[in-house]
Amino acid sequence: MATREQDIVSVIKEQIERFGASISVTNVGAVIEVGDGIARIHGLSEAAYNELLQFPYGITGIALNLEEDNVGAVILGDCSKIKEGDEVRATGKVIEVPVGDELIGRVVNPLGQPLDGKGAIRATKTRPIERVAPDVTKREPVNTPVMTGIKAIDSMIPIGRGQRELIIGDRFTGKSAIVLDTIIAQKGQNLICIYVAIGQKTSKVAQAIATLEKYGAMEYTIVVEADASDPAPLQYIAPYSGCAMGEEFMEQGKDALIIYDDLYKHAWAYRQLSLLLRRPPGREAYPGDIFYLHSRLLERAAKLSQKYGGGSLTAIPIIETQLGDISAYIPTNVISITDGQIYLEPDLFNAGIRPAINVGLSVSRVGGAAQRKAMRQVAGRLRLELAQFRELEAFAKFGSEELDKATKDQLERGRRITEVLKQPQYTPMSLGKQVSILYAVTNGYLDDVPVDRVIPWEENFHRFMETRHPEIEKRINQEMELTKEIEEALKAAILEYKKESVS
Repeated sequence: MATREQDIVSVIKEQIERFGASISVTNVGAVIEVGDGIARIHGLSEAAYNELLQFPYGITGIALNLEEDNVGAVILGDCSKIKEGDEVRATGKVIEVPVGDELIGRVVNPLGQPLDGKGAIRATKTRPIERVAPDVTKREPVNTPVMTGIKAIDSMIPIGRGQRELIIGDRFTGKSAIVLDTIIAQKGQNLICIYVAIGQKTSKVAQAIATLEKYGAMEYTIVVEADASDPAPLQYIAPYSGCAMGEEFMEQGKDALIIYDDLYKHAWAYRQLSLLLRRPPGREAYPGDIFYLHSRLLERAAKLSQKYGGGSLTAIPIIETQLGDISAYIPTNVISITDGQIYLEPDLFNAGIRPAINVGLSVSRVGGAAQRKAMRQVAGRLRLELAQFRELEAFAKFGSEELDKATKDQLERGRRITEVLKQPQYTPMSLGKQVSILYAVTNGYLDDVPVDRVIPWEENFHRFMETRHPEIEKRINQEMELTKEIEEALKAAILEYKKESVS
């Protein structure tokens, strides 16, 4: 009898000790098939779309296909370690990446893990990589420029903070060169840059990082790298990870610029995943939601209103075309999502016109609203004159002898404008320098300079202005307007230089 009472007491004691203990229920499944970075899992009946899954050996995955009897997941890591029968746990979380100032100056993979050998990233905050874009009530019109330092872009196809401007062109037409120049030009401009490399050669990405370090641009830049040797799932999440990092700065009231290099390879990675997950293929074997893939990413770029901090996230996606075909599926999708495009033409590039921008096909839908007043004052007719020159030049090849004087003068002016808009790589120009030379060429001060001497004339002119009249560039940079007083000083300086260069 005593033994029975002792048993009852021990049970009661045990119940008291365990009172209030939490019980956790884990959703568990088993791998039934694995290969090519894809796992099919039986169980996980409660798994949600985009939920993070935990595989053995610390490997994670994302649930993308929720089917009646199994879950299709992409594996973010080495899938060769995973085998049939392995246990998989649902985490109840979506995939997140570290964000904040701690990432500035670092090279990370799409999971926010360092790749630069500079130690761990001690970020205190994380964000989900997927998020709904800010609605129209939280935005305000784009009105502040992202100065790229490239004369042809800042004068004719301006990019504003909060805009989405596509750079499109064939291989080896200078797309990445433009974005690297743009990042280098942001020194001292209070703009945090994020460069997302998707499916690029490792050597090309290493070269880009070395260039940014050489010009001191890594001090305000984050590089998110998912190169060609990385699995397709990492290439798929890379732009969303970079965007989450940029949104953190935007919501702090800061300005950020994100470059996606390039979204064609991103679409290829998603197509690969979709076909392996046995989703029905559509046009060009892409899945039906390929438009949504890029629209939900690019719509997250915004200029927030002052009520929400006034920060901005500017997106510059890059698309590589095949044989100049901008009417292909992915290019037309992204053109329709963005606020304009800069089209780089192989023929212009091969003719030595670099950056090889086709002015007729390039457009910025924000336009002059995102230009400094000084630039608007000198570049007003530049785009029109250049487009007319390109048409006249093609026509003039058939019979230049029969052209009237006005047409010949326009052709000569156009040739000099074309020369002025040429710019070597890694030499971004300040607003003052750009305004000075564009004022000179559009007002006819270079009409008597031989075409083959225009580039040396410009180089010497900038040196002359720096040594003799540095206050003019300084005033244009500060006032951002070509006042009557500054214009008169600039005219006098140009005439002084012309007089000295002739003598």
